[in-house]
Amino acid sequence: MGRLRDRRGIDRVLRRGHAPDRHAARRAFIGEPTVSLVGIIANPASGKDVRRLVSQALTVGNQQKANIVRRVLIALIAMGVERVEIMPDQYGIGLGALDGLRSQPDVVARTVVLDLPVDGTADDTLRAAEYFNAADAGCLITLGGDGTVRVAARGCGEVPILPVSTGTNNVVPTFIEGTVAGVAAGVVACHAASAHRRFCYRHKRLDIRINGRLVDTALVDVALVATRFVGARAVWEPKTLRQLFVTRAHPGSIGLSSLIGVLRPISVAEPQGAAVLMGHGGRRVLAPIAPGALTAVSIEQIEMLQPEIAHPVLDERPAVLALDGEREIELGLDDQVEIILRLDGPWIVDVDRTLLWAVADGLFVR
Repeated sequence: MGRLRDRRGIDRVLRRGHAPDRHAARRAFIGEPTVSLVGIIANPASGKDVRRLVSQALTVGNQQKANIVRRVLIALIAMGVERVEIMPDQYGIGLGALDGLRSQPDVVARTVVLDLPVDGTADDTLRAAEYFNAADAGCLITLGGDGTVRVAARGCGEVPILPVSTGTNNVVPTFIEGTVAGVAAGVVACHAASAHRRFCYRHKRLDIRINGRLVDTALVDVALVATRFVGARAVWEPKTLRQLFVTRAHPGSIGLSSLIGVLRPISVAEPQGAAVLMGHGGRRVLAPIAPGALTAVSIEQIEMLQPEIAHPVLDERPAVLALDGEREIELGLDDQVEIILRLDGPWIVDVDRTLLWAVADGLFVR
């Protein structure tokens, strides 16, 4: 993955030298940081997996992602953000966004595409998230699905995430217009000292321990899938599902968590999760596990998960663990796997609460 540069190295790539505007002067007066930084991670691979072939999932191309980033940038600068940095990628989403903003030099002058290694894998997202954490970003905007947010959360530390949906499994990200996302992220970044309390909620997470060692985390669900290899990653064959753990569940969510949500909804604020066994009889439930795919699956009694308690995964093999809808971990014959619910996952921006606070504070009055 490469060694993350130190603080001096980070400072060298940050844009500096802009004259302070009235937003910066106000932040200094009330004790907020006088330099506001927003990071953007646009996943070029999101919204393109096999579910476009086996269901009616939406396809979001990289040109459309560049258009979203463009609208985000315009709103961020309008809200007083002084510095915006974009993760590089093989398709040039960030560069494409800037290319369409040549008529707005103030936006271009405050925005930079980072000089970070690119290898076209999830490591790009992780590397950028670690960078934004080390750079003390006030907010991180992600374009992608649940998988993108999961990887970003592994590296961003306490930096609040504003997830914009461009993927398939979209429980954490929402379909929010880029302009609105930019406005909300700008408010968060310009009030970073109090952002967690004012604008965010803490998402739950599921830790995956194999043979006593923490190997990964998921934000929404972990599924035991009866298959030998990771393969195409996306989980779209319900007959292979054997066990499911969730942090939250709602009948209106697309993805595996809806299998529990149609029977026992669990809100993001509840300090508990749930688990079920599948494929061995029990009730048959109809749930939207993929766009355009209402599927009947047999599930047994729902077991509630309490925080900090290890719950065993079935020892059926061969099997793969799917994290937030994507097959990630191939299990060995002797692997002992446990799932632990934690309440201290990433900070997620509550866009509605943020915008209403901005109204009350008069931030839109000019």
